[in-house]
Amino acid sequence: MSRLAATFEELAKTGRKALIPFITAGDPNPDFTVPMMHAMVDAGVDVIELGVPFSDPMADGPVIQRASERALAHKMSLKRTLATAMEFRKTNQHTPLVLMGYLNPIEAMGYEDFANAAQRAEVDGILTVDLPPEEGQEYRELLKARGIDSIFLLAPNSSEERIKKIDAIGSGYIYYVSLKGVTGAGHLNVADVEDKLRQIKTHSRLPVGIGFGVKDAETAKTVADLGDGVVVGSALISKIEANLDDLARAKHEICHLLASMRQAMDEGGQQ
Repeated sequence: MSRLAATFEELAKTGRKALIPFITAGDPNPDFTVPMMHAMVDAGVDVIELGVPFSDPMADGPVIQRASERALAHKMSLKRTLATAMEFRKTNQHTPLVLMGYLNPIEAMGYEDFANAAQRAEVDGILTVDLPPEEGQEYRELLKARGIDSIFLLAPNSSEERIKKIDAIGSGYIYYVSLKGVTGAGHLNVADVEDKLRQIKTHSRLPVGIGFGVKDAETAKTVADLGDGVVVGSALISKIEANLDDLARAKHEICHLLASMRQAMDEGGQQ
């Protein structure tokens, strides 16, 4: 059983939901990332999504776009992101780690070379934002052969056919994009999310992590009541951006926000 499957199974046994933070590797500098990852684990997170910096992150809003720009200014790359994952694994063997990024850098490295490198880095899942489920069979099979989950996105307008397709070829969990548009935009409509989650659960066995709109502990609790996991990204990266001259404060504020989310999610699950 993969680390992701084991984590979601264990959480389900205790009635808890996964807290899944996203940060961009190398933002605001490469030395910040691994200590921040360990600090997030200490704050109570269950899975980490590590963003691969990219020059044209089309699905991301301005906050995460600027994070990529800061990381790229430090020459952060896919290879260096994998090295970051490997460094994290030296002292953490239990927290699932998902790389989230775009297809272009992976194609440039080569599918097989990337799959081998991800395996060496003990990455648990890959979420390739711009790779639709209808494409990339060879790529998915290379990952599967190495025990790496292929994670896909679903959106509010995803059809039943698309849900079934992703259930058939995906693993780890489904990332449900709860808002139309880019990361960090808009506000959640709880009724709409609840309706869509009911449809997804009808056609899929996979856990569902909900993102694109989680900003605080209250939102995290609401989202946790709907799905199997809560994904938070822009709200964390905003803390980095607001404290570029005091990264110790940025780390403290991120951990405080995550700990408050963890507490609210757990309290909600006990009711």
